[in-house]
Amino acid sequence: MPATSKAQQKAAGAALSAKRGDTKKSELKGASKGMYESMSEKELEDMASTKRKGKPEHKSKD
Repeated sequence: MPATSKAQQKAAGAALSAKRGDTKKSELKGASKGMYESMSEKELEDMASTKRKGKPEHKSKD
């Protein structure tokens, strides 16, 4: 599942980093903390590897 915004892609990258042990879980905040707990490493990898070009900074609330 690809990220729908730049913010979502960044949060997935932070969660993936913690999942792999590169950063501490305690350093995660907000959405990245929820993603860490609810998504597999593969799902996070797919979302974090989404291209940013053409994505909005934040997802619209439509």
